[in-house]
Amino acid sequence: MIRRLGELWGSCPIGFWLALAACAYFAVMALRLTVIDVRHHLLPNRIVFPSYAVAGVLLLGAAAAFWLQPDGEGRNASDAGAVLFGLPGLAIVAGAAVLWIFYFILRAVYPQGMGFGDVKLAGVLGLYLGYLGWGHVFAGTFAAFLLGGLWGIILVASRKGSLKSAIPFGPFMLAGAAAAMLLLPA
Repeated sequence: MIRRLGELWGSCPIGFWLALAACAYFAVMALRLTVIDVRHHLLPNRIVFPSYAVAGVLLLGAAAAFWLQPDGEGRNASDAGAVLFGLPGLAIVAGAAVLWIFYFILRAVYPQGMGFGDVKLAGVLGLYLGYLGWGHVFAGTFAAFLLGGLWGIILVASRKGSLKSAIPFGPFMLAGAAAAMLLLPA
């Protein structure tokens, strides 16, 4: 995300500010959801549902602002349909859909293993990761399960939990997405 912000800073100031606002929103949302999920094992709809609209508008706006800038590489203001149906907009929406469906299937297969709040949060994280690309979608998802698994091993090894212990998965989803956003080049 840092590299993407750097690219936008030089070429598309409007896109830069929209993407930066999306990042700031992600940070606040992630902090709030992490605290609530750790304390109450809950990802409240009052935070998750508005995040779809906020992240969607900001990230699609950043992609549109960049895509519609005339730069001699085939993008121009007359190609407005490409923003919604072309690569940038499609990747954002597809990332949300793919992660939502993936987590929904996991929930359907083993309902005790994952709450529906995690499914709803997955779509929001898919917006952010899809904005950066499919590699980020896969890496963010993998990192979430890796971090959650490591935490589970630590709990079992320290005898503070068992294989049946419920752990809040939302913080690991958010941490995995943040790690992919910060560590992988866009």
